[in-house]
Amino acid sequence: MSNTTSGLTRRRGGGGGGDGDSSSNIGRSNSTNNMADSTPETSYESGENGHKIAFDPRDISESAERSKQPKLTLMEEVLLLGLKDKQGYLSFWNDNISYALRGCIVLELAFRGRISMQKDPSRRRFPLPDRVIEVIDDTLTGEVLLDEALKMMKTSEKMSVSSWIDLMSGETWNLMKIGYQLKQVRERLAKGLVDKGILRTEKRNFLLFDMATHPVVDSGAKEEIRRRVRSVLTQRTVVLNNTQFLPENLEFRYTRTIAMVCAAYAANVLENALSTLGHEARERAFSQMDELLGDYSQWPFGKRKSTANDIGANLPQLIGEELNKAKEKELQLEVVAAVLNVFTRLDSLL
Repeated sequence: MSNTTSGLTRRRGGGGGGDGDSSSNIGRSNSTNNMADSTPETSYESGENGHKIAFDPRDISESAERSKQPKLTLMEEVLLLGLKDKQGYLSFWNDNISYALRGCIVLELAFRGRISMQKDPSRRRFPLPDRVIEVIDDTLTGEVLLDEALKMMKTSEKMSVSSWIDLMSGETWNLMKIGYQLKQVRERLAKGLVDKGILRTEKRNFLLFDMATHPVVDSGAKEEIRRRVRSVLTQRTVVLNNTQFLPENLEFRYTRTIAMVCAAYAANVLENALSTLGHEARERAFSQMDELLGDYSQWPFGKRKSTANDIGANLPQLIGEELNKAKEKELQLEVVAAVLNVFTRLDSLL
């Protein structure tokens, strides 16, 4: 695989729209569903009357995990940007978003400290997307899609970043690995956003069939994501406010935001965050987007010097500060760079 970042080029056709199959994940050909969680399913504590009260300790660990993380995952943010607010569905012509969402799953697991590049000095002989990743913490996150992917990575052979994104997208000719495909990702993410109070579910008639749609209820959540995108792509000094969607104490706030913007670009939904800008401002924003994707799809980050419009002049310093605080996590961030490198190969229909 080439490590070039000079523009976006077309990926092979395969299963780019891989959400569509309505079959369930029951009966996967891999063994992930049979994997027992390391935490016991039931524990007991003594109540006031002396009776034992049963509880699942995984609920406690998952609640603790959620309290440390933003309200929305990267996948949910990208999906939300792509949804039509009132109609509640994605563009039927968007072929990129399914693949980009699988990439976001790998990004989210890396940011949460669940996976990293395999600690092997010889990995540098390979392009970033071809380097092997491994699970370094199999603690469940409480997010169903993340946990499903994490279990697969834990129980399978070690594979590269690009291989995992391909397999989860259904882009494989190997029948032994077809079970790695994550199905109905967009619908499952939308239902998760319904549970979080961001969307609601409706039935809409499309000629010969009914389809579930998910209009936006909490417009503030989507507008907050748009503000972050515009700050990164249009402001000389990038400032990210403290919100439930990006808490001030969240690790890698700026690196995570850049990853989200790059994922939105790869998913062909970035235009939705820039629709209020004039033509020239949008052009400058997309020029800055190309710069960011070039800078952060390589490792170490920022090897190229940005030249576009002096936008985001403080970003290199902010990212540098985040990296200096987490030098022991460089292998996790190398996964982030590898996913963004994979995104450079997605076809852009901007």
